[in-house]
Amino acid sequence: MRGTKVLDSFPAGDPYGSWPAEEYAARCRERGQRATVVMDLDRDAFLVVAPETDVVRQAA
Repeated sequence: MRGTKVLDSFPAGDPYGSWPAEEYAARCRERGQRATVVMDLDRDAFLVVAPETDVVRQAA
């Protein structure tokens, strides 16, 4: 995941699976930020990530 920033993390054991992560990523995309959901097997979590360049650009 080089060049990406983790925006939020959701436990994989959530009864709703990846839905909370997908909903959060959708809200990010509505605000114009590229965001996607990936699975982190080591942490057993769904991560919402964005390209590092997008995060820096929006903060400026």
